[in-house]
Amino acid sequence: MELTIGNGKVAVIGAGYWGKNLIRNFSQLGALGCIVDSSPVIQERMTQEYPGVKLTASFSDVLGDADIRGVAIATPAETHGVLVREAILAGKDVYVEKPLCLSESEGKDLIRLAEDRGTLLMVGHLLWYHPVLLKLQELLRQGELGRIRYIYSNRLNMGKLRAEENVLWSFAPHDISVILGLLEEMPESVNAQGGNYLHQNIADVTVTLLSFASGIKAHIFVSWLHPFKEQKLVVVGDRQMAVFDDTAPWGQKLVLYPHQVEWRNNVPTAVKAAGEAVAVEQEEPLRAECAHFLDCMVTRKPPRTDGAEGLRVLKVLNACQHALETGKIQTMDRKQEEKFFAHPSAVVDRNVEIGAGTRIWHFSHILEGSTIGEGCNIGQNVVIGPHGRIGKGCKIQNNVSLYEGVILEDHVFCGPSMVFTNVYNPRAAIKKMDQLRRTLVGRGATFGANCTIVCGNTIGEYAFIGAGAVVNRSVKPYALVVGNPAKQIGWVCRCGEKLPQGQGEVSCSSCDATYLVEEDDCLPKA
Repeated sequence: MELTIGNGKVAVIGAGYWGKNLIRNFSQLGALGCIVDSSPVIQERMTQEYPGVKLTASFSDVLGDADIRGVAIATPAETHGVLVREAILAGKDVYVEKPLCLSESEGKDLIRLAEDRGTLLMVGHLLWYHPVLLKLQELLRQGELGRIRYIYSNRLNMGKLRAEENVLWSFAPHDISVILGLLEEMPESVNAQGGNYLHQNIADVTVTLLSFASGIKAHIFVSWLHPFKEQKLVVVGDRQMAVFDDTAPWGQKLVLYPHQVEWRNNVPTAVKAAGEAVAVEQEEPLRAECAHFLDCMVTRKPPRTDGAEGLRVLKVLNACQHALETGKIQTMDRKQEEKFFAHPSAVVDRNVEIGAGTRIWHFSHILEGSTIGEGCNIGQNVVIGPHGRIGKGCKIQNNVSLYEGVILEDHVFCGPSMVFTNVYNPRAAIKKMDQLRRTLVGRGATFGANCTIVCGNTIGEYAFIGAGAVVNRSVKPYALVVGNPAKQIGWVCRCGEKLPQGQGEVSCSSCDATYLVEEDDCLPKA
């Protein structure tokens, strides 16, 4: 199978322990455009294995290469933040191996930068591309296991030992990602203990306990000093228990045990039953992950493991690390309501980030995975998400819905009852959520009351959409458009006033700001 991305290709940054696997898969998918590695030994091997593929020791060579549309980063974790930022600034779509970076504040900046630049940001949490885990998630959502009681995960091996990071950061991101995704909530508290045996300050074994508001607990045991390899996830429900054993043969990787507990004479009694393997179609997870990245590059759909998902894992990792260092239970920051105001009738789902000073009014609903910046005002009966992206200082008036695929940069004004769509040709009887078209709204843009924005377009910064307009094509920065279908009738200043007609240098009559107006563009003068 070959997935094309127009005429663009993917560059893999780092061809070592894990990068060589990415190179193999992107090559098999017909998308490998360049390999970046500074090691002469690795360069020689890659030249022999992938003749004809560009090879360089310089990351900057990739950033300036117009044939490279995306980069896949498989370098040490401490380099992730810098490399991701440089790639986004160069306009490249980014796939970065876990973790996203090491700092939560840097992670938030990278997510916002990718949104501002319109680039993809995907984190390599491999298990979310494993068909067995996806099947397990489906069973949980269908209620096949009943009410979840607890989860435990073992990731053990006598394998590659690292001196640049501890086993928590090397192994546990996979398990944290899986547990957060299966439970669809963040933990209330985190506790972790570990042992340092090979290096004084590097843990080789850690045990982590996550406690959730739902009453569920999960523990994660990771070690690279173990006599045999074990990768096992156990989910215990009150109807059935599921075991995902990734070291088992394919047909036995997911087994359900319909064990029950019965009370007899006020004594709990275990009633065991034979396990039953669940059939799952076989597919290499890494190949599926690489193919997903390529598909997102073409369709512009948000990746399954996007930057927001990577940031949630990073928050838990940092709490675990702090618990290791201090020996104290860490309470997660679940008191966002102290930073922003939400009316009692408003609903704010789990895994939502809302900036300080934002106000959310009557009967509004913020769905899972959404991010809202600081100082926003969300009016009555507004729906945002799932995975909504709202910048800082935005004002969303009453009766507006911003569904997945709509991205607002900072200081956007959405007038009452204006409409965004996210599927171009919807049908009630046909699922088309895989056909989402992205709408990007530039900084400072204004939408008048009751206007409609057809999906798949970009609204330039400080553009002004008149009341009732129907926009079915992209709008230039500072453009004033009205009517159905919307047509441009002039240019507007940042302050919102219409600029004088004519070309050349024009000045706003209200704030005296000056602009250089050409036939098709309006540019503010410094």
